[in-house]
Amino acid sequence: MTDTTEVRTTAPPPVADPPHRWTLPVVLAPTFMVTLDMFVVNVAIPSVQEKLHASTGAVQFVVAGISLAVAAVLVTAGRLGDIAGRRRMFALGTALFTLASAGCGVAPDTGVLIAGRVAQGVAAGLMMPQVLAILTVAYEGARRARAFGAYGIAMGLAGVFGQLIGGVLIRADLWGLGWRLIFLVNVPVGVLVLALTRRHVPESRGTGSSRLDLLGALLVTLGLVGVVLPLVKGREEDWPAWTWICLAGSVLLLAVFVAQQARLGARGGSPLLDVGLFRQRAFSVGLVTTLLFYAVMSTFFLVFALYLQQGRSRTALESGVLFVPLGAGFFAASMLARPIGARLGRQALAVGALVLSAGLAALEPLADGALGGIVPALVVAGFGMGMVMAPLSATVLSGIPARFAAAASGVLSTAVQVGTALGVAVIGNLFYQSLGTAPAASSFVHAFALCCGVLAGLGVLVAASVQLLPRPAARG
Repeated sequence: MTDTTEVRTTAPPPVADPPHRWTLPVVLAPTFMVTLDMFVVNVAIPSVQEKLHASTGAVQFVVAGISLAVAAVLVTAGRLGDIAGRRRMFALGTALFTLASAGCGVAPDTGVLIAGRVAQGVAAGLMMPQVLAILTVAYEGARRARAFGAYGIAMGLAGVFGQLIGGVLIRADLWGLGWRLIFLVNVPVGVLVLALTRRHVPESRGTGSSRLDLLGALLVTLGLVGVVLPLVKGREEDWPAWTWICLAGSVLLLAVFVAQQARLGARGGSPLLDVGLFRQRAFSVGLVTTLLFYAVMSTFFLVFALYLQQGRSRTALESGVLFVPLGAGFFAASMLARPIGARLGRQALAVGALVLSAGLAALEPLADGALGGIVPALVVAGFGMGMVMAPLSATVLSGIPARFAAAASGVLSTAVQVGTALGVAVIGNLFYQSLGTAPAASSFVHAFALCCGVLAGLGVLVAASVQLLPRPAARG
């Protein structure tokens, strides 16, 4: 008995058809949908509680179920893309995400809604590594940099405008669907993407053995669930003993996973992940930078929304409108990312992180003033986010051989999910601890200002981590 299972009888060749002009929009459309669904559901929570009579615990799983499932399958999904074909796995993930979105949209109770959210997460986990791998393999040079920049823009705009889009959809209440629209809107988009995928997305596969390492898949899945589950549930339950046991156990499981992968690779097997990837400094340092950056960005979105709705008594739609200056800054930086990157190189990431920190630090003393006064700081913070997010994926994956594209993309996507969960757990805990036992609106303002200061400090750490990236090779 071995720890692998045969998936195909022969190793597929590492072919990659040339990209079509529609390749980029086709693969970015579901990327936008998935990112949007991770943020937009927060706007719908009051409606879900009212219409489905959902308990607080059920609502927590509606929010967290997708992130937990995504993190659990990303690394394995990357390897499946290498084996079965990245386009094929992309199409499978998109199809499942579309079906799961439809299930969420027609859910009669919270149990079905939670199941749909978990299914969305599994589907997203199957699809997300394939997007980065397809871009890595299909494009080269400046075209690859532009493709990765567009990927960062798609994710960033979905995150920044998620609150506004959700507020508009719920307020529109088309056909009396209310909150269900935030899920059902994915269905026509998913169907269109599937109709275009076969013709416009090139197929590619990895090299080597076509066996799937089941033991490795089990270890990494349990290890990542052990990290993310206590992070998303710990604060609400006041960090009971099981959360710490889970975190400690996850460290052990992931250490065993890395050792098992190294041993399997050394004896000529087919590991889920070539641990040699971590010896590439751009990749390993880039993962740390990614984790820190997404901890800052996702946590800011959370505390900003809470500040607006509970500290300043704004509706979801009004709060969404106040995300527009953030999005304007983000979009402007994304459009300028290429010339800035050409001039500054890797330091564009550091400058962007420092600009983000400056914007967040400026929000701290403005939090209790007129909301119009925070608009310039939001534009600055959004500009910093765009400067980092647009080129970040390209920086991390720039030196990865095409045969490892999906596996490396799975690890990068995992860093995004873990960074998001870690930031929300740690800074979110600080936010709620500072509210006290009977929080007034002013308490939310104070908590938001405090978190802005802490997040500004983390932004400086992002800039510091960039200094550890290798310098680009000198041109001869």
